[in-house]
Amino acid sequence: MKKDLEGLEKALGTSFKEQGLLETALTHRSYINEHRGYALDHNERLEFLGDAVLELVVTEYLFHQYPNPEGELTAWRAALVRGEMLAKVSRELGVEKYLMMSRGESKDTGRAREYLLANACEAIIGAIYLDKGYEDAKDFILGRIVTHIGEVFDKKLFVDPKSHFQEKAQEMVSITPTYREHESVGPDHNRVFVVGVYLGDELVATGEGPSKQEAQRNAAKAALEKKGWDK
Repeated sequence: MKKDLEGLEKALGTSFKEQGLLETALTHRSYINEHRGYALDHNERLEFLGDAVLELVVTEYLFHQYPNPEGELTAWRAALVRGEMLAKVSRELGVEKYLMMSRGESKDTGRAREYLLANACEAIIGAIYLDKGYEDAKDFILGRIVTHIGEVFDKKLFVDPKSHFQEKAQEMVSITPTYREHESVGPDHNRVFVVGVYLGDELVATGEGPSKQEAQRNAAKAALEKKGWDK
């Protein structure tokens, strides 16, 4: 199913010479599985490329704009390239309505959709890089993603939830949190881990993510909110 991508190109601020690259960036693996005759590939290779371009541009920007030490720059970069931020950017651009995915994926509007949107954002960056070159990809990243740096500072999005929860737990109840994997579901290429964070024997909250580390981070974030320690 070929979609009219003119509206998305306008939102992205670019016009593709090879529109197949943009179509590929919007194609989830699950769509290929349901449409065996589909002429294009899924977006995972473009996502891999876009992730590298994104990290380089953000790193370069922070290095030249801020004289802060490495640790702070690393934390700021992580907040800008994190899945939640990229999913938000995708929503702002209206990417969601152009995604090509399976019927099952299209019904899921929860965290799995957030991952899909974040991955599509990286794939779009990869597509822009291949179609228009580094400078155009850089302009897109600076104009659509790096512009959220003020939000990162204002909301302290650079604070690692695991470190924050550990500090608060030790301060409030003198206990160091522990994390236990509850389950992992889905195929190898799209696995989701579910992790619980505990204070002693108390299960405070759970979190899920495409890696154990991300699931732990989401569990810590949920635990901070549940305990009211996120202020």
